[in-house]
Amino acid sequence: MDDDEIQRANRAKRGSPFLNTDQAAAYLKISARTLKRLRRAGKGPVFRRHSRFVQYHIDDLENWSSDHAGREFER
Repeated sequence: MDDDEIQRANRAKRGSPFLNTDQAAAYLKISARTLKRLRRAGKGPVFRRHSRFVQYHIDDLENWSSDHAGREFER
């Protein structure tokens, strides 16, 4: 197991690394409405559908945010 996998496992032990749409939007400091638009357009962070619930992993939010740092996104 590499260090990254160990860190992810430790974070998961402390609590769920998954956030719902409202929590993910707050984490990214954008509105939930904007996050939903980005998801529908295929331009938002990676998400998972667990049954009928959309969930975002914190690592995916971090990666998406880093990739889009300093860029405007289309609404």
